[in-house]
Amino acid sequence: MAIKSEASDAPEILNLENFLPYRLYRLADAVSREFSRIYKDSHGLTRPEWRTLSGLGQHGTMTASTIGEQSAMHKTKVSRAVAELERRRWLTRSPDENDRRVEHLTLTRAGLTAYREMVPLAKAFERELLSILSVGERGAIADGLAALEKNLGQN
Repeated sequence: MAIKSEASDAPEILNLENFLPYRLYRLADAVSREFSRIYKDSHGLTRPEWRTLSGLGQHGTMTASTIGEQSAMHKTKVSRAVAELERRRWLTRSPDENDRRVEHLTLTRAGLTAYREMVPLAKAFERELLSILSVGERGAIADGLAALEKNLGQN
């Protein structure tokens, strides 16, 4: 994305509260914090643990690198989440046949049970969040997010 700056003699001031990237960040953080109460209260999970569990629940077997890319988490956060889920016996690791540095992560029966218990809670949270908006507003948000994701290479 090319950014152009308009030259001016007057110093520009950025109204942070109206700056779209800042607003999106704050909103995403607020929604994430609110949702974190659900998986923390129900299963005692941290945000990285939830993201790891949900990625594996959705996709099945994954590597830690893939989880990090899919969830936009740093590798140390993924590593700690994997270690904790393994400690709980919610996932297993198996070495890659071709590259011993790579491990394939899979949920155990207990991990899959926890994931399946949380899916309805996550969907209920999303429904409640969307219920604040009109049908038109929901469509506008979905379309706007899709356009931003497409143009920023997220899809």
